[in-house]
Amino acid sequence: MPPAEPQFVTVGHGADCRRIATLVNGGPQRTGAGLVWLPGFKSEMTSTKASALADWATAHRKPMTRLDYSGHGQSPGRVEDGSISRWLAEVRHVFETVTQGPQIVIGSSMGGYLALLLLRALMRDAPTEATRIKALILVAPAWDMTERLMTPRLTAEARRQLAEAGVYLRPSAYGDGPYPITRHLLEDGRRHLIGTTPFDPGRPVQILHGLQDPDVPWEHTLDLVAHLDGDWTHVHAVPEGDHRLSRPEDIELLLRVVSEASEATDGA
Repeated sequence: MPPAEPQFVTVGHGADCRRIATLVNGGPQRTGAGLVWLPGFKSEMTSTKASALADWATAHRKPMTRLDYSGHGQSPGRVEDGSISRWLAEVRHVFETVTQGPQIVIGSSMGGYLALLLLRALMRDAPTEATRIKALILVAPAWDMTERLMTPRLTAEARRQLAEAGVYLRPSAYGDGPYPITRHLLEDGRRHLIGTTPFDPGRPVQILHGLQDPDVPWEHTLDLVAHLDGDWTHVHAVPEGDHRLSRPEDIELLLRVVSEASEATDGA
């Protein structure tokens, strides 16, 4: 089956207006929840994990919604212009205007962070919308990433570049070019910290994390589990897994967790 053509939604107003690419595929939603996929920083909605999930959704007649953040994939813009506020607004707009009915929100790395922020924002501002999120599935969630993962790793040279140019191009180990870390991204991230107060998600949270992850340490997930209130969270440790968790056995685990979460929402 040829890949679906992206549909674009408009987010923001005036000079902040941007077009966000989305993909909606799968089958008609009869019972249970649909899927929402949130990719990582500098990743795309057509990645290996996202494509495997889309195939699963089609086979199980579940709708699946994906998006590319501004500056990512098929969405116009520059990564350098992005921020947690900006990308969270895009995620929330797509969730509220594109999806319908109950949903399982699945996020990888930064996408896991945005999934948590989306849930928290909806629980605070739009409780009825929040009830549509039936579960979170997080793959190596990079929560509070600007404060806990990026800033502590800045070298003296990186701090100099941030001070003088406003951006540091962090080398990537994945062959996808340098990661632009901007002063604005780091400063804006302080507005969206989860670790400042306890947070009760109020629904199941499944976390998959590789023990060989060099980018988001395993201990980062343990800190998140300790921070989340309620008896909602279950962690799947992958002994040989790296950050991306895109090996066939990693995909199999992800699909199994998604299938179990989907079965739990049947009849919702």
